[in-house]
Amino acid sequence: SGVNGGNSVFSSITSTGGGGGGYFTSTPGSGGGSGGGGSAQTAAGGAGNTGGFSPPEGNAGETATNGQGGGGGGGAGEAGGTDGTGQGGDGLASSITGSSVTRAGGGGGSRASGGARAAGDGGGGAGGNGGAGGDGSTNTGSGGGAGIDGNDSGSGGSGIVIIRFKFQ
Repeated sequence: SGVNGGNSVFSSITSTGGGGGGYFTSTPGSGGGSGGGGSAQTAAGGAGNTGGFSPPEGNAGETATNGQGGGGGGGAGEAGGTDGTGQGGDGLASSITGSSVTRAGGGGGSRASGGARAAGDGGGGAGGNGGAGGDGSTNTGSGGGAGIDGNDSGSGGSGIVIIRFKFQ
């Protein structure tokens, strides 16, 4: 099973870490703030927004169907599996840095064969195609892709803190 990401803390602001993915049919995905973990086979995907924030921090991971492989992880903008079976949920775009950048995409689910499962927009790692999953992109807070058949899953991408203020 995947491990939940650590919380990000700045002063009195805490962002809840993302949820880890499940393992085969015995362990469901874990809930997380910035996105829940996807499941394997028929185990449930983890919930998103476990911190209970409004607007929500993230969305649930996909509950895979039997024979499908692993479900996609939830992203900041949508649940895992929204854009297709096993695909990670999309992140959200922000222009706080002056140009639009999408961050916090969910990792793709695993697949025994037939091509890697896509990650959500926003830097998530692709799911393993009979092997290891891809890593999430640095400074995006995105999820890692799921591995399969004893191969490692990818690591989630590190987060980023951006402080915007008006100087007069």
